[in-house]
Amino acid sequence: FSSSYAALRKIEPFYRGGRVQVNRDGRFMFCPCGTKLSVIDVETGAQHSLQQDEEEDISSFVLSPDDEILVTGSRALLLKQWNWRESKCVRTWKAVHTAPVATMAFDSTSTLLATGGCDSTIKIWDMVKQYCTHNLKGSSGVVHLVEFHPDISLLQLFSSSMDYKIRIWDLKSSRCVAVLDGHFSAVTSLAFADGNTLLSSGRDKICMVWDLETRESKRTVPVYESVEAAVLLPDKGDFSQLGVKKQGLHFVTAGSKGILKVWEVSTAACVHAQPVPFELKEEASERSLTQCMLVPERNEIVTVSVEHNIVFYDAQTLQLRKQLAGYNDEVLDVKFLGPGDSHIVVATNSPQLKVFELATSHCQILYGHTETILALDVFRKGLMFVSCAKDKSLRVWRMSRGGRVACVAQGLGHAHGVGAVSCSRLKESFIVTSSQDCTIKIWSIPESLTSKAKAALLSSPETLHARVTERGHGKDINSVAVSPNDKLIATGSQDRTAKLWSCSDCSLLGVFTGHKRGIWCVQFSPVDQILATSSADGTLKLWGLQDFSCLKTFEGHDASVLKIIFVSRGAQLLSSGSDGLLKLWTIKTNECVKTLDGHEDKIWGLHSNKQDDMVVTASSDSCIMLWKDVTEIEEKEAQAKQEDQIIKEQELSNLLHEKRYLKALGLAISLDRPHTALMVVKAILRETDGRKLLEENIARLRKDQKEAVLTFVVTWNTNSRNCHEAQAVIATLLRHEAPHSLLQYAGIKPAVESLLPYSERHFQRLSRLLQASMFIDFMWQNMKLADVSQQEDM
Repeated sequence: FSSSYAALRKIEPFYRGGRVQVNRDGRFMFCPCGTKLSVIDVETGAQHSLQQDEEEDISSFVLSPDDEILVTGSRALLLKQWNWRESKCVRTWKAVHTAPVATMAFDSTSTLLATGGCDSTIKIWDMVKQYCTHNLKGSSGVVHLVEFHPDISLLQLFSSSMDYKIRIWDLKSSRCVAVLDGHFSAVTSLAFADGNTLLSSGRDKICMVWDLETRESKRTVPVYESVEAAVLLPDKGDFSQLGVKKQGLHFVTAGSKGILKVWEVSTAACVHAQPVPFELKEEASERSLTQCMLVPERNEIVTVSVEHNIVFYDAQTLQLRKQLAGYNDEVLDVKFLGPGDSHIVVATNSPQLKVFELATSHCQILYGHTETILALDVFRKGLMFVSCAKDKSLRVWRMSRGGRVACVAQGLGHAHGVGAVSCSRLKESFIVTSSQDCTIKIWSIPESLTSKAKAALLSSPETLHARVTERGHGKDINSVAVSPNDKLIATGSQDRTAKLWSCSDCSLLGVFTGHKRGIWCVQFSPVDQILATSSADGTLKLWGLQDFSCLKTFEGHDASVLKIIFVSRGAQLLSSGSDGLLKLWTIKTNECVKTLDGHEDKIWGLHSNKQDDMVVTASSDSCIMLWKDVTEIEEKEAQAKQEDQIIKEQELSNLLHEKRYLKALGLAISLDRPHTALMVVKAILRETDGRKLLEENIARLRKDQKEAVLTFVVTWNTNSRNCHEAQAVIATLLRHEAPHSLLQYAGIKPAVESLLPYSERHFQRLSRLLQASMFIDFMWQNMKLADVSQQEDM
């Protein structure tokens, strides 16, 4: 049995819009995500974040060219300087702007920082001497772009604001010395070819090349799309595959059409455009690019899309190297994928599927559905899977051995959105779907899809046809499952019932009634003739397939139970609720053995891997979590701890027997055993010169050991049987430690507060005892005197 799962990894949103930056060597990427700034390791996808104290969104940030200084600006009108490698804020100061900072830029020496604000001003900061050197006024509207001239000796700053003009500021005189007027919409990027040539791009569908000596436009290149970024190609390097045939300026544009294009300045011609796959041609608006960067160290071009996807291309061929998904929105389902469960496939609140490679976080985005995908299921081998969506269709996808996924079949036929899907378990022979139209459909999979040789010849997705259609319930069908032997189908519905169907002809075999609210999930046991159901009434039930009776009910969730799976080879159940909790149940004992809290919202996705030692969950909080079964590890740790404890106890016994009290006391303290330490103290006090021996041993303890003894004394002092030992130790500490050194002890204040009342009580009891003993002594003396006088009289 499993008794515990531990969170192995969390895939959470790291980018929600704004400018992205990559460091100089291309290893780390910086992405704003609400109130935090995410730092992503590009190779592994691992992330850590720079979290601000105040709950205000980051409005802009910049990393210096030498990778040392990172500055963020927030809506709280504060600027923060970070040591980003250690996630530490080293300095905070007021931005002096009266509205949030919209853009930032460092000069090439990393000593000057320019901030452009929503208040139409630009401030220049000396990062070494830490003060504001310039306040440049004259722009109109939000200043959304600032760039220093690469030649720092010129001390020039270029900016653009909402009047579509490019201003050149001379920092020696703090004046605007020129205005480059040519764009008719917002200027989106500035790039310097050399000291005298500037390239600007705009949303007016043109790029302009400027001569900075004459401050006139040299050439206007119409690019026929709203451009968000233009990047100049370096002079060195072979870019022949991108249509670069001769010397001269070439640049890459990224914009509303969602593809990269290469342009030659001398002819104003597009010499290369990325090809668009057929299924993406109608979806350009959703794929439009918001940013493009060149990383020379890695010879890469990085693009950022409207959908928060970040793609890394080879700069010389524009071949895709890696793709990261920055934001998942609400996650509706998740399944392990691949022969070794090396990937996960995720259905988010969108028409696209995302396939993540777990080792690298590389993400493939699968286009095909036209509306939100609602459910997924994977065939036994892990290479083929099915998705169903609100667009009334299902699609079958196949993963190649190289990890590429393509759509191989689609089926249409439902009258409403398809909400649940299940695959055949033994062979890749059929699919069962259920819909809001209250029907169940069984779809046969043609041989052309299952045989690899024929599947390789498919040029376009095959069309599937439903073999059987049956009206199953009176309300929406939320879940469907196929039995391990492929002979039975179970459905669960909003009408509070689950039903069992024959797989061959979809005839009804029986009805399971007993839940008080709609059923969210049905699941067959992998080992017994049992069906598990979970419901909005907060319970899980197990049903016998022979007589349709309820065998067990599991109560413990305070909210709807959305998903259930069998784990530990059918001996346990794992359930997920709309309260964001996972619960592990042992079927035999009917008890919940573990509750896992990792999500903050409804957990819609729950799936275990083939080895049955890992679970993946997906939630409405945009997070995907991988959980590992750590039962065996925890048992081994507990066993090792127990063995260590036994050895130490034996050692302690030997030390007491040998009267090596100092070592025995030190061992009792290290084991954190107040009772054992008390036994040692009692043994010392039983010696002929016990008090003196106790003082010697306690004086030789380290300060941290004395602190531990003091906390033990507080416990001993609460019991009148042990108060003499406690008081003996306190007396020793007070005699040998100066008051000022005692005050340095950790926890001295609560210790004294606890010792005082009990000590007073013990002394009061001793006083009463002394009085009583004196009275008895007095009586005894008087009795003796009376006895003596009587003898004398006689």
